[in-house]
Amino acid sequence: MNSLPETASSRWKAALLLGLVAFLSFIYFYEGGGWNQNSRFDLVRAIVERRTLQIDAYHENTQDKAHFKGHYYSDKAPGLVFLAVPFGLAARRGLRLAGVDPESPRGEIALSYIVSAASVALPTALAGVCLFFLGLRFGGGSSGAGFGALVVCLGTPIWAYASLFWAHALVGACLIFAFASALKLRDSQSARGDFLWALAAGLAAGWATVTEYPAAPASAMLAFLALSQAWGRGAAARRRVVAGVGLGAAFCMVVLLAYLHAAFGAFRPSYAYYDPNSFSFMQQQGYMGLTYPHPDRLLKLLFGCSRGLFFASPVLLAAPVGLWWLWKQKTYVAAALVAAAIALYYFLFNASFYWWKAGQTFGPRYAGASIPFLGVGLAVAWGRATPVWRRVLLVVAFCSVFVALMAVSTTSQLSIQDSCPLLHSVWPQFWSGQMAANHESVLTVAEAGSGASYGAFNLGQMAGLHGLAGLIPLFGMWVVAALLWWRMHRTQQPGI
Repeated sequence: MNSLPETASSRWKAALLLGLVAFLSFIYFYEGGGWNQNSRFDLVRAIVERRTLQIDAYHENTQDKAHFKGHYYSDKAPGLVFLAVPFGLAARRGLRLAGVDPESPRGEIALSYIVSAASVALPTALAGVCLFFLGLRFGGGSSGAGFGALVVCLGTPIWAYASLFWAHALVGACLIFAFASALKLRDSQSARGDFLWALAAGLAAGWATVTEYPAAPASAMLAFLALSQAWGRGAAARRRVVAGVGLGAAFCMVVLLAYLHAAFGAFRPSYAYYDPNSFSFMQQQGYMGLTYPHPDRLLKLLFGCSRGLFFASPVLLAAPVGLWWLWKQKTYVAAALVAAAIALYYFLFNASFYWWKAGQTFGPRYAGASIPFLGVGLAVAWGRATPVWRRVLLVVAFCSVFVALMAVSTTSQLSIQDSCPLLHSVWPQFWSGQMAANHESVLTVAEAGSGASYGAFNLGQMAGLHGLAGLIPLFGMWVVAALLWWRMHRTQQPGI
């Protein structure tokens, strides 16, 4: 990936191209149903179809549910659902205009696909754009910034999480937005700019917590980062930042508490309302399944064949080196420390949880929101690497992208029992052309019936292509994007 000239126009063109490639790659795959996404989609349906927070009419398709006073609720934090509801309402109108009953099985699958694309894939692609500009800020150059952004989007489990109606990719995106907003305070030259960037940081970090409760410590770290960026400019600047961050965080807190009170009449997290026979470890092991970081689990989350991040995405091994280099630059010490601290927190959190494998998933799902912060280190590592090491990074990045492609093409909801699902199931399924292998549906049990026609699919299959041929349109899009990138570079060169 050649470096583009450092002009505002070329930067924006490159960023938008990268974001478009990421978004189209995310929505190329529909990963079907499962407990996690069904719990959230049930709540979307309850709100848009029945104007209620109770999922009684849909709950049999998931065990991820709370039970309170004879009614069922999603056990998840509501941030992703609240973001999806406006898109769901608009999609229902669009489906009716297209002659499709939005409450038919076909309409519900279309609705699920649309809300996933709009509320998960799109914010994650925008986070990739944000990572590109962060890479430029930290001295990675356009090639390093592009490398870091693309690898995070297509060479890590983020690709899988962004193709599912799960919260982890959205949380990671919100945290990156807050991180970037906090750093913009460093450049602010007006009182209005101080307040607005602080407000953006507070809203983004706060919404991460509304979307997943464990994001709260990471959100707090980003609030302190925002304050640190304005600290040296005097008490007035500090007050503006505190006011902006506080207002954004307060709004998000009101949304979360209002939801909990409306659903449960109290302010306890929704995970506190499981049936006694469901997820008993949440009551028996520490605080809601959390105890302390187990070193063996931490090693497995990093290097293990079942859920290891570096096994699934070996290119990320360069990320800690890049963050160390960023810290050594002195200019961005606070940013490097916060990025590293957020990544460390999430892995320690995951290693502390009883159900650390996180059910059926690709990679360390509970630590998934930290992956974009490792992308910051990748951009810096590329910028500091020698030509030889850049070639090594490209080879390892290719391997990481291929692993992620195999997972999203077959199923990224990998068995919790298999000791190495990438080798035992994903690899043979991919090469035998068993695409979209997840047959679970987001529909209710009655709607889905006994058939497998409402599970996963990819857009190549929808166009009539089967097996590995179903990936041809995706590869074609990548080739076109690569040619556009080359052309942007070529036309910006002097004398051309």
